[in-house]
Amino acid sequence: MRKPHLLLYPAATIIIVCAYLLGAHRAGNEQLEQGQRQLQLMAPELQSVLERFETLPFVLAQQPDLPNALAHPNDPQAIARLNQTLQTIQQQAKVGALYLMDRNGLTLGASNWDQPLGFAGKNFSYRPYFQAALHGDAGRFYGIGTSTSEAGYFIAQPVRRNGAIDGVIAVKISLAELERNWNSSEDPIVLADRHGVIFLGNRPAWRYHSLGPLPPEALAELASTQQYTGRNVTPLARNPGPRVTQEVGRLGWQLMIFPNQLRVVRSGINWALAAALLLACGGVSYWAMHQQQRRREERQAFDRELESRIFQRTQQLSETNRILRTTQNELVQAGKLAMLGQMAAGMTHELNQPLAAIRAFADNARTFLERGQPEQAASNLGHIGDASARMGAIISQLKGFARKDETVGPVELGRAVRSSAFLLESECKRCNVVLEIDTSAAPLTVAGDTVRIEQVLINLLRNALDAVEGRPQPRVSVVLSREGTDGVARISDSGPGIPQEVAAHLFEPFFTTKPAGQGLGLGLAISSSIVQAMNGRLSAHNMDGGGAQFELRLPLIEEGAAR
Repeated sequence: MRKPHLLLYPAATIIIVCAYLLGAHRAGNEQLEQGQRQLQLMAPELQSVLERFETLPFVLAQQPDLPNALAHPNDPQAIARLNQTLQTIQQQAKVGALYLMDRNGLTLGASNWDQPLGFAGKNFSYRPYFQAALHGDAGRFYGIGTSTSEAGYFIAQPVRRNGAIDGVIAVKISLAELERNWNSSEDPIVLADRHGVIFLGNRPAWRYHSLGPLPPEALAELASTQQYTGRNVTPLARNPGPRVTQEVGRLGWQLMIFPNQLRVVRSGINWALAAALLLACGGVSYWAMHQQQRRREERQAFDRELESRIFQRTQQLSETNRILRTTQNELVQAGKLAMLGQMAAGMTHELNQPLAAIRAFADNARTFLERGQPEQAASNLGHIGDASARMGAIISQLKGFARKDETVGPVELGRAVRSSAFLLESECKRCNVVLEIDTSAAPLTVAGDTVRIEQVLINLLRNALDAVEGRPQPRVSVVLSREGTDGVARISDSGPGIPQEVAAHLFEPFFTTKPAGQGLGLGLAISSSIVQAMNGRLSAHNMDGGGAQFELRLPLIEEGAAR
């Protein structure tokens, strides 16, 4: 008879395998859901690119130079006017090419007529978009150009003369820019035609390969239309794994995301390790009980004590985590208060000026009233009101920055920059620094806490002011821009830049290059922690023309979500 504990090994193996499968399954589902959400954002953008020039061929078909060229194909002047018209419109519309074909598919004129690989004189009657337009429909097609070997999206419309179709006008659009935008994703993103042939994506090795074996009729169609001329379309060497798919366009295209399976495997391994750890604990307990059956009572007492210790340890860990979170929040608050302390002298000067003005205007108003000059007294009271409003704005801004409460919501990045610059206005004046702010980009709305974003901006601006102090013509600039799905704030200075030995430790806690007593080295570490908590990124580098530049990136939120 087998020993009982030997029977546990197969069971433990099954449990660990099941834990791995369960963890991988959950992670896979999460990756697919995330991919679906990403597709819901990407599909409208792709659809917009495809639809942007949908009406251009139809409008061009109404140009008088096109029917005139079709009526006089051997007239050099008519063809020259056609070429010039198409070239001018192509340059203004910023499309790949425009070209006119007669009923036989021969290209009479093209926007690239003066280029070595121009379309003039080429016959495209075999293309599906030409056949569709020749029958009175809008033609659409994606393929590799047989003249230029450059891929593009083709849209065609018939050109009528005296009510009859006499030719076809086509536009070629490049989708290369859209493909470059996908390169920022670590997950494979591809666009496949209705046959499953990948023709666009952020994995160049996958391009012009099919997701599976193609039937003979599909291969025959690709050959007859020369859709991927010069390319041998074969299935991918290996299965790319689970994918999320959404149909886009009017040609049955499939936009696909293949979630990174490494994250799925890593999650499954973590679940398996957790199960193995639990099983190991259970196995140790079982082994101890099996070896000490005669001391059951002592073992039970030991188990109770062990459970009590685990409970106490759990409580200690929970308390430690709570203390750590509290300490982190207090550290961020301390950073804000430290900034306020550093700005106190400048703010005192800012408040003393309106206070002195209020005192002077009040004395003058009393004198005017005594002299029976109420209009002059009213004017002085107006000046007192303006000075009071100035003091109120300064105090309100300081109170808002110093508050400890966190309110997560939509934050307009330009407003946060201007508020931060307002708090440092006196510091800039004191150091004679020119502060340039460019918030001309469209409103950039991010999700986060207004005060913490301002804390990061003030810390970066103060560092920039310190860097340019004592430099000739000190200058600090802040420029906002929209880059993809991020709102970006770049803070640049005309200082000496970041030494190479400092750059590697720039965001480490307690690392500082300032003299003793002028900083703890926590400002950039806290700022980086705040930005990461809002799913953003903070980086720094030296500029080619001299000086340092800090880059703050925060994810943008949709306009509807901001409401």
